[in-house]
Formats: sequence, structure tokens, C-alpha cells
Amino acid sequence: MNMTYKKVSEGELKWDDQHFPMDVLEGSENERAIDIRKLRGTTGLITYDPGYVNSGACQSSITFIDGQKGILRYRGYDIAELSTHCTFIEVAYLLIHGNLPNRDELGAFSKLLTEHAAVEENLAHSFRHYPENAHPMAILSAMVVSLSTWHPEVEVADNDLDKTVTQILAKVRTLASCAHQQSRGETCTPVPPKFDYVNDAMMFTLPLIGREMNPVLVQAIDKLLILHADHEQNCSTSVVRMVGSSGANLHASISSGICALWGPLHGGANQAVIEMLEDIYRDGGDVNKAVEKTKDKNANYRLMGFGHRVYKTYDPRAKIAKKACKEVLDHLGVEDPLLDIAMQLEEKALSDSYFQDRNLYPNIDFYTGITYRAMGFSPNMFTVLFALGRLPGWIAHWLELKKDPENRIGRPRQIYTGPNARETVSIEER
Repeated sequence: MNMTYKKVSEGELKWDDQHFPMDVLEGSENERAIDIRKLRGTTGLITYDPGYVNSGACQSSITFIDGQKGILRYRGYDIAELSTHCTFIEVAYLLIHGNLPNRDELGAFSKLLTEHAAVEENLAHSFRHYPENAHPMAILSAMVVSLSTWHPEVEVADNDLDKTVTQILAKVRTLASCAHQQSRGETCTPVPPKFDYVNDAMMFTLPLIGREMNPVLVQAIDKLLILHADHEQNCSTSVVRMVGSSGANLHASISSGICALWGPLHGGANQAVIEMLEDIYRDGGDVNKAVEKTKDKNANYRLMGFGHRVYKTYDPRAKIAKKACKEVLDHLGVEDPLLDIAMQLEEKALSDSYFQDRNLYPNIDFYTGITYRAMGFSPNMFTVLFALGRLPGWIAHWLELKKDPENRIGRPRQIYTGPNARETVSIEER
């Protein structure tokens, strides 16, 4: 399954009357990269690339994205087909193992998820020491890294891959439950596994706890988790790989990914969408006013949930998320002024040339925030649900990193802009 790049041609860099050869490498989807690994050693130069938007830090066989064409594939499978024909657990297996499971493999994988769902009682008690109303992402990241003290065997993932990855997949779901309860001022009471993975993930957040789950909501959550499962070298995944490159264990690496995901420009964007809608509502609910503020360069205002760094056309995940959102809204028949504002905002932006010319289409964060709110999730749980979805992708990248013979500890360079050499004098002379 794992493929590698190939050298397709030789390039050349001319600098200070010297010529330096540079190979051009090509991946399996014909994307090309200039190999600059010897750049600094041969020329003394480095590249300057804030945000690493033009830099390839690794080779990976997990996810392929073509932002110009709106393509997203996991292990070669189109995201639309996966969300239509597969469950989240099947997709998690695919990302981690490289292939979709057969019935026996899926059964064994699901069984392990159930067996490893419980967390140690002492760890559950630790939740009580956090302040009431603490953000569940803060609690979740701390508890995940704490898991490594109870399960040091995960330091060597090759010993039992299935046990290692299903253990953290199952336990993070349980920890998310406790983090949510703690954020509401409740005592952490882990919910024993009763249904399948997604049903149990929903049980701790919705007012439907203790009842049979609504199949429409379950299907919507399953799709959203699939859409979030991986997204190539995004911020949190890059952090997981960066931390893992130091030799840190899986729990420490995942914990760092949770912290990165928490940011409002990354996983926290769906929560930021709801907060933006609340601001518009408090300001009178005038969608046109918000759109005009976005166009005003001096207003320093942006519509959250519109546009994407990678996609220069409609986010393929957003199409699926929009459909799931509509199904949930129609099924629940919810009446919410924020949802009305959101639909007006979407319609206005899609028909406005300002947004069209800048490829500012609604992205997945716009629809997930609306869907989660309609279901009854509190805004501070949106990013936790994102983390549950992204977990198999993080695991897959950490495992891939460990097996990559070209892996080196992450160590970016910089262009120094501080003072030149200065003489240190005593405090009396300053």
C-alpha cells in the first residue's frame, strides 16, 4: 500500500554565479516538489515560507487533496463515496490499516473498541479537580496525555497495533464524555458502552441519554466524523507529526493535536461560526450589514465558516455536510433564529460576486456548527466532536511517521531580525 515518490527530472538553482542541481520529485497523483534537502548545506540559503504553505515536510500515503478541483480522497477512496457507503469505524480502520475492512475485520475492530472503552477509576476521579465550566478541550488534552501513565505499553505500537489504536480510540471517546460532564459542572460518570461507537459518542451530549438514539441524527454524526477523519498536513496533524518526530509517544502526540485543533482558525472554527451568528443576532439580525462589513477593508471583520486555505472551489466536505445539515433540520423541525440567520447568510454570500470572485464559499465548519446546534450540542463541544473525528487520522499519521525511513526530528529554520551583537554591561551602567 505504501508508495514512494520518484525522481522525474533535474532542476537547477543559480545563485551568486554558481549552479546547484535540484531534483524534481513526483508523487502518485503527479504532484511535484523541488527537493531542497541539500539547499542549506550547498548554498547556505534557506527557504522563507510563513505558514509552510509551499513546503512539503513528508511523504504520505494517507490522504490526497486537490484544492483546485475540489478533490478529497482517503487512501484513494473519494470522500463522497466513503460518506455514502461506509461507517466512521470502517473509515477509521481504512486510515489506520490502509484498506477497508471485511466483515470479520470490522467485527474484531468493533469488539476491541468496546473492550477498551473503560477508563481507570483514578483517572476518572482526576476530572473532579478541574474547575466547573472548564473548556472540555482543555480537559480532554490533559486527560489524553495522562493516559500514557496508565498505559506505557503504547510506547511500542508495533507490539499489538490493533490493541494500541483501538485502546486510544475507545478511551478518548470516554474521556470526551467526562470532559463534557465536567464542563457542565457534573460529576464524571463514564457511560458504559451500550450501542456502537457513534451512538455511544452521542449518548453523553444529547438530552436523549438513556433512550434509543434517533437514526437520522446518528447517521448525520457518522457522516460528520468521516468528513473530519483526516485532511492531509493540516495544522493539528502537522503538530502530531512534529511532536511524534521527537520520539514522543502516541498519547503525547495526540494531546498536542487536540491543543492545536482547539484554535478558532482550525477546529474551533465551527464554534466561532455560532458565536458570529449570535453577534449578528444581537446586532439586530441584519445579514446584509454583516456582508457589507466583510467587504469593508477598514472594518477588520470576517465571516467565519467561509473560504478555505486549501480549496479554491467548493469544499467537497461542505457539500456533504450541507446535505446532512438539511436532513437534520428538516427531521427535527427546529425553530432557532440563529439557524435562520445562517441560511440567509449562506444564500446572500453564494449570490454575491465579492465572495464568488474570492472563492469564499461556505466551508465544512459553517454547516457542522449549525448541525450540532440543531441537535442540541453546546458550542464548547463542537471542537471535541471534531477531535473524535480527526483521531484516526492523527493515529494513522503518527504510525506512518514511525515507519518512514526519512523521518527526522522537526527543526524549521528562521530569518533572524533581532539586534546585532551587543555588549553586556552591568546593571549600574544601563
